[in-house]
Amino acid sequence: MRGRGGGGGGGGGGRGWGGGKKYRNACLTMHQPWASLLVYGIKRVEGRSWPSPITGRLWIHAASKVPDADTIKAMEDFYREIYAVNGITDIKFPEHYPTSRLLGCVEVVGCVKCEELVSWEAVPESVRLEGLTDFCWLCENPQRLLVPFAMRGYQGVYNLEKRIYDAADRGLRPVQGPLPVKFPLPNPQDPFSLKPGSLVRYLNSSTSSAVEKPLSITAAIAGARAAATQFSKKDQIKASTSSSLDCGVNEPGVSSHSIRFEVDSVKGKHAEQQQQSDQAQSITQNQPNARRGDASGAQNEVRKSQLGAPTRQPSES
Repeated sequence: MRGRGGGGGGGGGGRGWGGGKKYRNACLTMHQPWASLLVYGIKRVEGRSWPSPITGRLWIHAASKVPDADTIKAMEDFYREIYAVNGITDIKFPEHYPTSRLLGCVEVVGCVKCEELVSWEAVPESVRLEGLTDFCWLCENPQRLLVPFAMRGYQGVYNLEKRIYDAADRGLRPVQGPLPVKFPLPNPQDPFSLKPGSLVRYLNSSTSSAVEKPLSITAAIAGARAAATQFSKKDQIKASTSSSLDCGVNEPGVSSHSIRFEVDSVKGKHAEQQQQSDQAQSITQNQPNARRGDASGAQNEVRKSQLGAPTRQPSES
């Protein structure tokens, strides 16, 4: 394993590319199934809208939301398809996707922009196909805990409590992913050289990222995008689908417009259902009034009859 900024043995997480804060035992809370896919070595790129603030070991914690079956299927299908591009067809996915647990760790060895990763010919094509967000955190050396630790997570990158770290560090076991990758450094003498903008000079507009992809790959990418957008904030849906999720991926028929259409379609269905519900409630509320009106009319007819007033006769049809 390469020594990069404190990764590997000890606490890990120090110098990075996204800010000046120092971390010790850096940890990131992720939704399932992405969290387990990362520590199992299946997922090699963690996508974010912001650059990685650390290099070195990053502990992975699974958030509390239980993943639904459709989300798990979409992501497993996505990885089956992209690994098949490199001839890998035997992928052992996790049997379970535990939540609110510390799962293990990876080593963040670099962070590049999406357009850099998708055109980087030095890595397998399946890795390039993982580039779907603004910034791509490049991960190696996955390790998982045989017994995941129950703990609370936080937003962003944060420091793991020392008592949890001390216990977890002893329970790590190395993981052999389907196709492990060692990301080459632009400058072998600088462990921090794999950073945003460092690969721009190596980009080639004629790389395979611009080649039209098979329909199965296109569908898998669309499914992965749809699965990811469920966790976006409402005010970020349009931004994420038009920019970060559409970065550097050139598939016909799968664009930010199609994703926005799906989102708008769902909103429209909700609005229609709400309108139908309001109409039904209005009818229900008016029915008692109508019955009261009929009863009042009948009472008036009885009074008129008692006073000798002519009563209304039913009309003949």
